[in-house]
Amino acid sequence: MTDHELTQQDISDVTGPVGPVGPFEPPYYSVVFTALRTEGDNGYAETSRRMDELVAKVPGFLGADSAGTPGGLGITVAYFRDLDALKEWREDPEHQDARERGRAEWYEQFVVHVGKVERSYGGAREAEAEAVGGGR
Repeated sequence: MTDHELTQQDISDVTGPVGPVGPFEPPYYSVVFTALRTEGDNGYAETSRRMDELVAKVPGFLGADSAGTPGGLGITVAYFRDLDALKEWREDPEHQDARERGRAEWYEQFVVHVGKVERSYGGAREAEAEAVGGGR
């Protein structure tokens, strides 16, 4: 799982339409990471970008959705095709280092939920679907 949520700076830098990833063909796995950030960046943004680069290279990584609040609460949901992909990400040495640093420096609290997705669907209004990239 990426130890990542959008910072307020990330959110304000987003221009143009943004939509959720997926839906994907089940079954697959979702990892929900919810955290309350500490004050200050302390290298978080740089590490977060690096984790995004690394997880994208994991075979079976499907994508991620992230959101954050001005108060520091962040939620990331990452999607993996199977448990092997999830295990590869969990055991990545740089990701392990980032998780340890997160526990020590970046998060007041965090919770991780892992689940198997049995059903997945989505929708978009036609005008919005075209703007976001075609819809499903």
